[in-house]
Amino acid sequence: MKKPFSRFDNSVRHITATIAHVQLIIGLWLYFISPIVAYFLHNFKDAIHQRQIRFFGMEHITMMLTGIILITIGSVKAKRKTTDVEKFKTMAIWFTIALLVILSSVPWSFSPLISRPLFRSF
Repeated sequence: MKKPFSRFDNSVRHITATIAHVQLIIGLWLYFISPIVAYFLHNFKDAIHQRQIRFFGMEHITMMLTGIILITIGSVKAKRKTTDVEKFKTMAIWFTIALLVILSSVPWSFSPLISRPLFRSF
């Protein structure tokens, strides 16, 4: 089925990139006020050898930035394609890769590499 690339499809492309960029701004703000990251940055030689500290100080932000960069590239490339099929294909490939990168770096409660509880008592 060759569906035309509608105005709604273009809005989905644009809104996806916009939400990713808003999340980037919120994430960067949280990154720089995080006590875990402050510890990581001030005690780098020791912190780099601690899996959970390293994850939040370096790995999480790197992968999330990579995911947002992939979304941005996919959005720009899809916008510039001339045919509807190319636009859909470009969005599908770039956004799927970005989603996989992002999901791989979420500290899921079931992850064997790094986990955070679903609910915490403060």
